Amino acid sequence: MDAREFASCICRILRENGHQAYLVGGCVRDLLLGREPADFDVATDATPDQVQRLFPRSLAVGAQFGVVVVTDDSARVEVATFRSDIGYSDGRHPDRVEYSRRPEDDVRRRDFTINALLMDPSTNEVLDFVGGREDLRAGIIRAIGDPVLRFREDKLRMMRAVRFAARFRYTIDGPTFSAVQALAKEILQVSAERIRDELTKILTEGAARQGFELLDDTGLLACVLPEITRMKGVAQPPQFHPEGDVWTHTLLMLEQLRSGVSRTLAWGVLLHDVGKPPTFKPPAGPDGRIRFDEHVEVGKQMATEICSRLRFSSEDTDQIAALVANHLRFKDVLQMKPSTLKRFVRLNRFEEHMELHRLDCLSSHRNLENYEFMRRFLAETKPEEVRPARILSGNDLKDLGFRPGPPFKEILDAVEEAQLNGKISTREQAVAFVQEAFAPLRH
Repeated sequence: MDAREFASCICRILRENGHQAYLVGGCVRDLLLGREPADFDVATDATPDQVQRLFPRSLAVGAQFGVVVVTDDSARVEVATFRSDIGYSDGRHPDRVEYSRRPEDDVRRRDFTINALLMDPSTNEVLDFVGGREDLRAGIIRAIGDPVLRFREDKLRMMRAVRFAARFRYTIDGPTFSAVQALAKEILQVSAERIRDELTKILTEGAARQGFELLDDTGLLACVLPEITRMKGVAQPPQFHPEGDVWTHTLLMLEQLRSGVSRTLAWGVLLHDVGKPPTFKPPAGPDGRIRFDEHVEVGKQMATEICSRLRFSSEDTDQIAALVANHLRFKDVLQMKPSTLKRFVRLNRFEEHMELHRLDCLSSHRNLENYEFMRRFLAETKPEEVRPARILSGNDLKDLGFRPGPPFKEILDAVEEAQLNGKISTREQAVAFVQEAFAPLRH
């Protein structure tokens, strides 16, 4: 059965055994908005022990907070006991919980009104104790109760307010917005991993521009990514960037990121020009123009440092840094030797490099000539031409009278270069090439 069916089945079994049970949270919000929920949660007055007795295939992943995960072969549903949370010393977890038999006690501890709705899956009746349905209709993100208290309980809720507002194109209500501004600096008390994941969601849910403008307006961006706020007001050469400064250019690229975009491409787009602010040089002389000498090299280093600070995996860090490091190479593709071009397209996940370049062009001069050239090259070039099988090996070089050592790599690289440039294609041609080009190295 699918996740919704499974969650409804859990509610039915709980009710048949004398308990209250409702769908709760984001799944109810999404159902009311006509969206397909990513997952389903259930709230009940049954204690974790009672839930586990009714559902032997369950995991007590958060039983100390009243949360049990019930599983079947294809779905998993979080089942949480109605509770009140007492104290948040660490700014994330309640110091203790008190179970309740009243659903209204449970929803009042949640973050935002639109995430605090309950639904009876058998009748689709909605229980609303906090005005969430009205806020859904009005398009408002509103903290439940005192927003300062809600955010001090879990500082990440400030970024979640921004994400939900961006995703749904809602506004953040006045007191909630003011509370985020007042507490923005406290976001750094949240772990780097949680900040990274929330930023990644903002970047990949289809509303990245709105999200980053809100992060900036609330003061959160200056705290979590000060390197991005420094893009504001950094002018660019108008002949290449008629759209304006680096911040405007970056926002235009973010605006084009579709929902579901890969996290590495999204972060590559965000950081591709991060090296421009520290390398800005104003025009010098009557014919001079703004320059950003070595901004690619500086940007790659900065991107790597940001990824390290946010605890990205090595694999993701390498790809994001590569996107930053190679984004300017597209300007030279029409002049590249065949060998250089073929090595370029061998970059890991080259389709991400292509898409970053396309977005870069569309957000500046709008000239897609080089992008279209690369599309044709990729369509017309066979994979074996891009990565040709090696014609000669180290043993072949020994048979030809070369002494093993560091020159072997130089010779084999030169053979591959000749292959990629179409100068040789057979073993006989490779042997003749090596004997002629590297004769002084033979003993």
